[in-house]
Amino acid sequence: MKIITSIKEMQQYASRIKRSGKTIGFVPTMGYLHQGHLSLVRQAKRDNDIVVMSIFVNPIQFGPKEDFKKYPRDLKADSAQAASAGVDIIFYPSSKTMYPKDYQTYVEVVELSKYLCGMSRPGHFKGVATVVAKLFNIVKPDIAYFGQKDAQQAAVIKRMAMDLNIGLKVKVMPIVREPDGLAMSSRNAYLSPPQRKDALVLKNALQKAVCMIRSDEKNAEKIKLCMRKIVNSVPSSKIEYISIIDAAFLRDTKEIKGNILIALAVRIGNTRLIDNVKIRI
Repeated sequence: MKIITSIKEMQQYASRIKRSGKTIGFVPTMGYLHQGHLSLVRQAKRDNDIVVMSIFVNPIQFGPKEDFKKYPRDLKADSAQAASAGVDIIFYPSSKTMYPKDYQTYVEVVELSKYLCGMSRPGHFKGVATVVAKLFNIVKPDIAYFGQKDAQQAAVIKRMAMDLNIGLKVKVMPIVREPDGLAMSSRNAYLSPPQRKDALVLKNALQKAVCMIRSDEKNAEKIKLCMRKIVNSVPSSKIEYISIIDAAFLRDTKEIKGNILIALAVRIGNTRLIDNVKIRI
């Protein structure tokens, strides 16, 4: 496995691979890898000849009061995990490389960025769309892999790729969970042992919602109220949102029908966690 830090070198490498007729699978990450990331690598390895992973903590998707500076970073451990999972190249640029002093261009998926996390994190998805568009142009992948845990991010990126006619496939893979059901996240490292236990309320609330829907409950507000009660039963929790929405357009729905995404964002102490489940009725 090789680590590339230069945009020009990464583009040249990708061009050579494409000229040879081989395919590139791409896994964009902010590092501090866990099994969720590695599951994307394994799928990329099955689908493609070459697997490229980017590790870049993207400053423009963090708000002024968010955790950019303390976001966990460990390139040595990440490199070892990536190599063992089958990554061929890690693209590891600096912030100055990605955003030089005179940088001026941004990408925004206007409608899909309004909902869910976009309501409390203005500018977040503009930062996400911008960096991913840049990474697509640098790495030149045939298929890019994202996790369903970041459902809104995946929807934004799929729409961006379609609207900008970027010639690649975006593949969204299932959420990977800990044995007790907590969705894997780099931010889980922030949780104290008691908070780690409290964090299971996200999974419990989602399970309750699915159970109610499968028992023929169709009233979205009633389901959200039950979810809210479950989350609020944990004193360390603070709800940012609980939403039941159309999975394609991310808009609230009052009646449960079609492809539904049930999503929530909750702070456990100071740690912001998200989770979701998709269900078809």
